[in-house]
Amino acid sequence: MPKTPDFFARKTLFLTGAASGIGEATAYIFAREGANVICADIDIEGAKRVSHEVNQRGGKGLAISCDVTERAKVEAAVAAGVKHFGNIDFQFNNAGSAIKRSKFLDIDDDLFEKAYDLNVKGVFYGMQAVLPHMLERGGGVIVNTASMSYIRGGGGHSIHYASAKGAVVTMTMGVAREFVKENIRCVSISPAAADTHFQDISSNDLKESMTNDIPIGRMADPEEIAEVVQFLCSDACPYITADTIKISGGGGFR
Repeated sequence: MPKTPDFFARKTLFLTGAASGIGEATAYIFAREGANVICADIDIEGAKRVSHEVNQRGGKGLAISCDVTERAKVEAAVAAGVKHFGNIDFQFNNAGSAIKRSKFLDIDDDLFEKAYDLNVKGVFYGMQAVLPHMLERGGGVIVNTASMSYIRGGGGHSIHYASAKGAVVTMTMGVAREFVKENIRCVSISPAAADTHFQDISSNDLKESMTNDIPIGRMADPEEIAEVVQFLCSDACPYITADTIKISGGGGFR
């Protein structure tokens, strides 16, 4: 929770991957605090549904169609959000996926490039689009979704994804240090397995293996991760930047 009452009221979050999972949960938690939420997603019908729910929960929502793998579409989405609400105070670059599970020798160029386009370039384009606006306004907070997989490497099923998320952690650190004097914080979160549609590409055996690796005994609820995102955007943690916050349920390291 923020230190200042109504800290998030009328402030604006630009959120990718808003139509489901962690993104959807984050939209509702910011709405609870009276924030504006720009719901950006390639699934525009899902984004509209979440935006409507934001309005019902005390915030103001705006749905925007956005394919984060295309720079021009990300730039247009950010510009539309600024035009509508007048400002962007927080950005959560959340859109991402492993695309599909694959053993290392079966990863082809297409899968590797798609994983990096979505998980790395999507974050890169998002930050490059919003940073000039934050610099002009004198500050802001960027949160990027990484993964505990960058520690484990994804061997056997997701090396393409794990390596992409490692790039997100590194890029977050670099951006944070480059812009720290401009009152801009940049942090990544590294969740372990979360109970979202992301896991639809996982076999039952893999889901069971991932769950067994978490000492708390279950996958994370999206809301549990979303609460951390809001905390990181708040005025309660001005000293946190360049870090990746592990949300692991005590696991994810083996």
